[in-house]
Amino acid sequence: QLMESGGGSVQAGGSLKLSCVASARASSSSVIGWFRQAPGKEREFVALIRWRNYSPFYADSVKGRFTISRDNPKNTAYLQMDGLKEEDTAVYYCAVASQYTSDQREYHSWGQGTQVTVAS
Repeated sequence: QLMESGGGSVQAGGSLKLSCVASARASSSSVIGWFRQAPGKEREFVALIRWRNYSPFYADSVKGRFTISRDNPKNTAYLQMDGLKEEDTAVYYCAVASQYTSDQREYHSWGQGTQVTVAS
């Protein structure tokens, strides 16, 4: 019900913009979040936003560098990533939740993920 795109390989300091297209059913959830999983690490929260009332929230590790947004008519959420670092290398996933929370256990309808690789 969710599909991510926009991943790729960039040099450190570069930018990428990820997209997450949600089905109508998935977009009826109140919150959409971005998460990531680096090799050998557990999946972690990156950012979230309400579909209707905006209210973005970020992990400390990406605050000031990443920007989450959404386009309601297109049922699409975005993650603009600027100032990328090697440690941002991961598979990025989007998912939806009914509550305003960074706890990934509350999220469902996970996409298949998109790979982001940042080279030094």
